[in-house]
Amino acid sequence: MDIEEDGFPARRLFNQGYSYTYDDVIFLPHYIDFPTEDVTLSTKLTRNIDLSIPCVASPMDTVSESSMAVAMAALGGIAVVHYNNTPAQQASIIRSAKSRRIPFATHPIFKSPSDLISSTRDFASSPCLFVTQSGDSKSNLLGLVSRSNWEKLGAKSVRVGDCVEAVAVSGSSRFDFDQAAAFLDENGVDCVALVSGEGGEVVDVFCAEDVERIRGYPKLGLPSLGADGEFMVGAAMGTREEDKERLDHLVSAGANVVVLDSSQGNSIYQLDMIKYVKRRFPELDVIGGNVVTAYQAHNLIQAGVDGLRVGMGSGSICTTQEVCAVGRGQATAVYKVASIASQSGVPVIADGGISNSGHIVKALTLGASTVMMGSFLAGSNEAPGAYVIQDGRRVKKYRGMGSLEAMTKGSDARYLGDKSKLKVAQGVVGAVADKGSVLRFIPYTMHAVKQGFQDLGASSIQSAHELLRSNVLRLEVRSSAAQVEGGIHGLLSYEKKSF
Repeated sequence: MDIEEDGFPARRLFNQGYSYTYDDVIFLPHYIDFPTEDVTLSTKLTRNIDLSIPCVASPMDTVSESSMAVAMAALGGIAVVHYNNTPAQQASIIRSAKSRRIPFATHPIFKSPSDLISSTRDFASSPCLFVTQSGDSKSNLLGLVSRSNWEKLGAKSVRVGDCVEAVAVSGSSRFDFDQAAAFLDENGVDCVALVSGEGGEVVDVFCAEDVERIRGYPKLGLPSLGADGEFMVGAAMGTREEDKERLDHLVSAGANVVVLDSSQGNSIYQLDMIKYVKRRFPELDVIGGNVVTAYQAHNLIQAGVDGLRVGMGSGSICTTQEVCAVGRGQATAVYKVASIASQSGVPVIADGGISNSGHIVKALTLGASTVMMGSFLAGSNEAPGAYVIQDGRRVKKYRGMGSLEAMTKGSDARYLGDKSKLKVAQGVVGAVADKGSVLRFIPYTMHAVKQGFQDLGASSIQSAHELLRSNVLRLEVRSSAAQVEGGIHGLLSYEKKSF
């Protein structure tokens, strides 16, 4: 039988002078000879860092701080802590994340014996607050005040010292989730303070309700642990002279990898900083970027990067392509950069443009080893900031690091504009709908990615790369009508639930 050839190999499709986004292209299905459960998503973040899942939280101040870092590491991914703060503050966030082993970070409330409790607002969302000599986490733990017992007093305002309860037991901050849950059960308590070994500082509060909540989520995979047995955490930094001091803070805090954060990474500033970091800390992996062309990537590879971050103007809150007329469609950028990076064994991070699991499948198959996500994670419980009600929906603020609001905090260095008197925005401030916990929706997303890989006949990310390079996997460009047809259409109304 004469079978007509279907689709195009990637090399031919991406060398026709068009800049394609993820939605522009579609993979044609291949041959399935394995179940979904046999697909593995283990991958490399850098030359020397392995992850269980290909997920990286973006270094944005509305995405990645300690809670996100803990959750992503617990899932087998990693978060990169932003640097829109002082070096000491960024180092503190990293230390906070690395001091934990349970899959979420709490922020215990501390009072001194002389403080007053006047309303439930003093407890925030915590079931208890801790009493220390000086009213902070650094001094000796004297006891706790539980919200339920305080409410029984019925008084308008109570001095903490008059209602403090002795702490019968405390646990170790080195406990993982199962150890902490067993500790609660063995000691017959509903709540326990988890303290660090050095000085007995209270790091977390762990409660019975946390046990039920976490056990209701999908089962966690292998966590991302460093050689020291602690959660792996990444850190972003700039390329200015003062960032050399920041680098020392980050390494001292235990950062496992640093990301040189720039919207256009092919600069003398970044090339020099890559070489400096590799001289100063030869064992520390460095991720360079952002880049979108093979030429840019080649320069950073020659300078010694261990990973490349790909994307320019593809983020949902980024206006770089509109303002500066520079950038590239993300599908084309990932394919082009990955094609040259693979020759040197440098993993590629697809940064930006991820709105659904299909985009992740496309990014990984086109050559990326991981995907970096901003808006996809920004509405989660673990993202910084408080939820507000907007037009009847529960949302969280999400802003581009190129927005004027973020630039006033220091992110203008990312756009090489910190020395300029005039600030031109390359991003906006918006809001993202409540998505719940990443501990819940990331496992479902990864299962959807596995189903996509199964349809492609790829049992791993490495297998997908090989099938693409060997021209076995074929692609086509989708017309605007095909894109409409590929989504939900023709319905009077519908309810969309991903899981």
